[in-house]
Amino acid sequence: MSAHHHTDVEIRVSDTDPEGGKELTLPVAGMTCASCAFHVEKALKSAPGVADARVNLATEHARVILKTDHPQMDKLVEAIEQAGYEVPTETLSFQVGGMTCASCAQHVERALRKLPGVLEASVNLATETARVTYVRELVDWSDLKRAVTEVGYQVVEPETTAGEEVDETERKMHQARFRMWVAWGFTIPIILWMFLEMFFGIYWPSKTVFHLGMIVLSLPVLFWVGRQTFSSGFAAVLHGHANMDTLIMLGTGASLITGPASFFFPVANYAGVAAMIMAFHLTGRYIEERAKGKASQAIRKLLELGAKTARVIRNGREVEIPIEEVQVGDIMVVRPGEKIPTDGIIVEGESAVDESMATGESMPVNRRPGDEVIGATINQEGLLKIKATRVGKDTFLSQVIKLVEECQGSKVPIQEFADRVTGIFVPVVILIALFTGVLWLLFPETMRAMIAFGDFLPWVNPNIGIASLAIISMVAVLVIACPCALGLATPTALMVGSGMGAERGILFRSGEAIQLLKDIRIVIFDKTGTITKGKPEVTDVVAVQGNELNHVVKMAASVEQGSEHPLGQAIVKYAQGLSLSLVKPENFQSIRGKGVVAELNQQRVMVGSRKLMEDFGVDVLPVETDLRRLEEEAKTAMIVAVDHTVIGIIAVADTIKEDSALAIAELHEMGIKTAMITGDNRHTAEAIARQVGIDYVLAEVLPDGKVEEVRRLQQKWGRVAFVGDGINDAPALTQADVGIAIGTGTDIAIEASDVTLVRGELVRVVEAIKLSRATFRKIRQNLFWAFFYNVAMIPLAMVGWMHPVLAEIAMATSSITVVSNANLLRKVDIRSEYLRESEGAE
Repeated sequence: MSAHHHTDVEIRVSDTDPEGGKELTLPVAGMTCASCAFHVEKALKSAPGVADARVNLATEHARVILKTDHPQMDKLVEAIEQAGYEVPTETLSFQVGGMTCASCAQHVERALRKLPGVLEASVNLATETARVTYVRELVDWSDLKRAVTEVGYQVVEPETTAGEEVDETERKMHQARFRMWVAWGFTIPIILWMFLEMFFGIYWPSKTVFHLGMIVLSLPVLFWVGRQTFSSGFAAVLHGHANMDTLIMLGTGASLITGPASFFFPVANYAGVAAMIMAFHLTGRYIEERAKGKASQAIRKLLELGAKTARVIRNGREVEIPIEEVQVGDIMVVRPGEKIPTDGIIVEGESAVDESMATGESMPVNRRPGDEVIGATINQEGLLKIKATRVGKDTFLSQVIKLVEECQGSKVPIQEFADRVTGIFVPVVILIALFTGVLWLLFPETMRAMIAFGDFLPWVNPNIGIASLAIISMVAVLVIACPCALGLATPTALMVGSGMGAERGILFRSGEAIQLLKDIRIVIFDKTGTITKGKPEVTDVVAVQGNELNHVVKMAASVEQGSEHPLGQAIVKYAQGLSLSLVKPENFQSIRGKGVVAELNQQRVMVGSRKLMEDFGVDVLPVETDLRRLEEEAKTAMIVAVDHTVIGIIAVADTIKEDSALAIAELHEMGIKTAMITGDNRHTAEAIARQVGIDYVLAEVLPDGKVEEVRRLQQKWGRVAFVGDGINDAPALTQADVGIAIGTGTDIAIEASDVTLVRGELVRVVEAIKLSRATFRKIRQNLFWAFFYNVAMIPLAMVGWMHPVLAEIAMATSSITVVSNANLLRKVDIRSEYLRESEGAE
């Protein structure tokens, strides 16, 4: 895009520039001093296509002089990011109207990507949305709109709320239905009229009236209800490319022309056939719209879940306000049977809350003061007062919708192949159609011999003129090719799959995660909070002779008061349960991965592992046998020493989740290996692994060693999934082929994970893998069907065995099959065995 009509964007072609390239000004965030500016400058200079770069620290902008006229925006941004700074970007989703097939979606995508400042654009044909990531200062909404309208499509303003979006889907369906019925209103008389001529040889009332009637009846079908197909097909040609509507336009247009031509030349009149083709095309469109509506149901369901109003306490009075006006910190009043308006914390009241919409858990959960609750879940019994903690775009529900939309808008790697095919598909089909016409006219006898083989088919008539046969075959080729099925194959299955996941509390971040997850060879579980509940409790206290048990607990708990570690907190909690009075620790220090040390009344007290004791030269022999025993029982034994003498041991164990063993057994049944990673010592780790049936144990791994372990298993096994609670394992989640964050509750926007499981049960991991396999099976079936259909049908059409009307029916069917097949995914039971038993066969 040239720069002269661009006042708001700082992109100028500077004439005085010796390199003769373009100049571009980029915003850069995160620079604090001159050396920052220098680094950014250096990074930009080494980026491809850059002649020179100057960075201004004060204005926080970089001026880049390019060698070419087309900046490689993503490379520039990448260079800045790799230097450790960022370019402020924004992502916007909006609806695009007028796209009818995969090649349309590609043209819109290309047009958006051409804008300087756009980093990424993906257009989803099934949901008819474009998702664009762009540099905030270089592109604005009007530019995006212009780019789409200039290539011949419409843009729906993005300020639509959920309700309007639903209506848009409804409106499209009604419109498609109206077009279909009108088309049939004119086409049924044509069929009846042609029936007389075909079976009884009667032209009623006369030949001329019959031929004229055919033309007159087919005009409204093509140019009134079929107008959109024609204008879309024609707009594509004007922009130098072709789409599916171009094929239909050429096919019906060619058929229609035979009408008037039949008065002057020896060709049959196929004007009526043109109307039939269009009627079937519009019927296919209607059924497809309906099925697409069904596929996108998941998001619509989620959008409808939100509460519309909330009752809040203002100035001591209860007032009802629209949900948009609720602010963080408001106290909301929720009566039994009402929806909780937005995410918050209970300040007063106790109740059972139905959280099935968020977590897929059918049983209500008890919630009391201090507990978090999720907006749009249903309060079942008590009156609750809830303090709002998140509103608007930050709420759990909004995040779920955003994740589902993001997943639906993303591309599955296998789809790139289909995209490459659709890019050249339509032009190739037009060439094949022309080639077919040429074959019939150059080798009429050979072709007639081939069509004679098909004489048993009632619609094949080898005895009509060669020109008529050539036209029929060309039209059939144009009409039968269906890039549409190819374009819909992946997105529809992805829509249904991601929606099903959301209903069960399984959120996929991208289509790629769905494709990778099905091929996972080994799943690595981070022990704490995934296999175990992550809430350790004291199980044993051992005192060395001459020491009271309570004294051991008191010393350990006093030191651990300063600790953040869950094991330490478990000891403090245990001491409080025994109502012991604790001493305030001094000079507290925590030694990572080993334990804690502090001073209590001038005595040095240590609580921790063998390693800690070795470091301080404490002899652990007196408790060696007890240590072994406890470690073999999968307990974490912490040694307590006062002034370098051991006084006892406190054992803490983390309880294992009820479904861990079942989930792991089910993974094994699916042919997937399992591994567990933990900071615990080998004894404890192996004892837990035995209880749940894990294959491999990676013990004594410090937090920063997790990534290395994941990498090792990737080299050994191939595809690896890492399951963690998302708190301290972000790097490992990112390193794994698929990172699964589990039991995140309301905090689902964990950037590092590819899959987020709202609930903490491991069986959800099994479900996620089952869902990915089922979804991918559908994608594969759909792509196979779409390819196979096109490859098999086009040759039949070339030799004249396919009547144009049958060709159109076949094409419409292929699209409908693909979308319906995606909707069949809903029927697949992805529940794990464990949940099937507990939820019953609902």
